[in-house]
Amino acid sequence: MADNKDGREKQADDDDRRQREREITAELKRGDEDEPPVDVSELAYFETELEAVAFPATGAAIVAAVGDRKITSASGTHVVADLIPDADVETFKSPAAVRKRVQRPTVAGAMKRIAEAAAELPNKEFGRSQRDAFERTFLELVAIDEVDYDQGVRIVADWTVDQIRERDVIPGSREIRRRAATYCRENGYEVRNDEWLGI
Repeated sequence: MADNKDGREKQADDDDRRQREREITAELKRGDEDEPPVDVSELAYFETELEAVAFPATGAAIVAAVGDRKITSASGTHVVADLIPDADVETFKSPAAVRKRVQRPTVAGAMKRIAEAAAELPNKEFGRSQRDAFERTFLELVAIDEVDYDQGVRIVADWTVDQIRERDVIPGSREIRRRAATYCRENGYEVRNDEWLGI
């Protein structure tokens, strides 16, 4: 490679990309990744594409910039617009936050539906701690139902969206955890009191 400005910039970009790939690999190894993961190199390239977006960024800004980008996981191919809410109700702090969301397509799709339903409410209040609790509930459902990991997520997401539209309010985290626990018990999964869903 030539020792000029372009060569040095390309080398720096390649080093950055490799570092992101290492970080993503380490994060996936640390996490309890029950859902089929998105390929690490694909996530790194996707995160590089997000550099064109000014962060923090709303879901709507991300969808406008890279919404047609395809993400392939072991469970299939997904378009970013199907995983990130096309609404201003949710803000992502960094490209890493977006990458973390899209690496679990089933959970991301559920969170997108809930955020977009919340955006239809007059007050549009969907706080970070509430979103985190919802996402953790969906991750617990994925971990419990290993045979058909998306069925529980889909049922609880449907229930949550129905509650938002019928009551004009976002259910509390205890309500969604209670609904998830009910689903688990109805389908023969034990939920202990000391677990996240065991309320």
